[in-house]
Amino acid sequence: MRTKPVMVVGLGGDIGVYAFLRAAHERFGWTVKVMSRVETTFMKRSTLAEWLHEPRMDEPAALVARLNGLAAEHPDHELVLFTNLDWTVRVIAQHRAELDERWLVPLCDLEAFDRVSSKTAFAALCDQVGIRTPMTIPVGFTPAQPEQGAVTPAAAIARIEELELTFPLIGKPSSSADWYDVEFPDKQKIHHLTSVDEVREVLDHLDARDYPSEFLLQELVPGDETHMRSLTAYRSSAGEVTLLAGGQVLLEEHTPGTLGIPAAILTGIDSEAFDAARRFLDAADYTGFANFDYKVSSVTGEKVFFEVNPRIGRNNFYVTASGVNVAEVMARDLLPGHVQTPAHEGSALPPESVLYSVVPWPMLRRYLPDATLRAKVDSARKAHGVQHPLKYAADATLARRAYVAALDARLVTKYLQHYPRPTESGF
Repeated sequence: MRTKPVMVVGLGGDIGVYAFLRAAHERFGWTVKVMSRVETTFMKRSTLAEWLHEPRMDEPAALVARLNGLAAEHPDHELVLFTNLDWTVRVIAQHRAELDERWLVPLCDLEAFDRVSSKTAFAALCDQVGIRTPMTIPVGFTPAQPEQGAVTPAAAIARIEELELTFPLIGKPSSSADWYDVEFPDKQKIHHLTSVDEVREVLDHLDARDYPSEFLLQELVPGDETHMRSLTAYRSSAGEVTLLAGGQVLLEEHTPGTLGIPAAILTGIDSEAFDAARRFLDAADYTGFANFDYKVSSVTGEKVFFEVNPRIGRNNFYVTASGVNVAEVMARDLLPGHVQTPAHEGSALPPESVLYSVVPWPMLRRYLPDATLRAKVDSARKAHGVQHPLKYAADATLARRAYVAALDARLVTKYLQHYPRPTESGF
């Protein structure tokens, strides 16, 4: 049977969306487009995807109307809708019934989003299925939150002493979508809090703004960023986990707005963590892509899970680079007529490690002081090169190559400014 042409539309245009659109184009040759309010950093000078300018992206009704109009313009296409922004994932889930039914969405529904996107709900579900999470104090800023288990800012300070938590502590939002909407001086993606005064300052800012969800104060699990792990999963509409892939973080981003996002990953199989992720997704009755962050303690060796993002994650190209195309994983579930080759078995990842990095190689190597790890990374690089999502042969005009090279140079400058040398804590 002849299949219909496929059009994939990515909303937002971050590097994670680019990587997914690249995977769809590379594997299937599908038409790919990106819709955003402004032309994003990662899509500039690109010929991969047509840019659809939508100045009202932040208005759900306008976004739904634009997507339905786009569907009407392509009556003979299969349609895939994709994003890597928590806020947009939630908007799509909230308004799914209003969208043209032809839009196929490899993302979770609203109920699953609410079950996993709050880090407090995440921790509760992890506890149910036997997954270790950090010791956490949830802080609330509205009258209803104490009834849901959060403590007031004043009580949070006292709890730090009661639990004998030692500084530094990690401070981060329970809801990424709410964090997107709040602004205050020196706001960071993740706060590294070294004293009670620093804790109080952040909590006072949020309290003054009637922040609608919890802010979490967490123990710092020992170990630098090479003890962090990334895990990408997909659970199909039939309830089967069809992708489990992961790797060791080698270096994270260090600018205030991107702190903690993996910039380099060495792929690998972690059966214990994969089993934990499968238990979690099954218990949450979750479907679509998900991305877990966890850390291996440098003291005890135990695996501590921090969160699951209800989306594929910015660094998803490490999965495709390892030989498991993420668009094909989606297609096996939502567009099975387009896939003739047999599915990968088991974890889907080959045992041989692949090096993913958006950081130029000489810069990355200087952040790997451990000789054993550096040798493993050297070996992966020699075997497979350095896999960079923006360096795509089918999107390699002279202007694009020059622009990506400039991005690499700018990233080096940012590391020299914000994280000039590796530290034991990664901060």
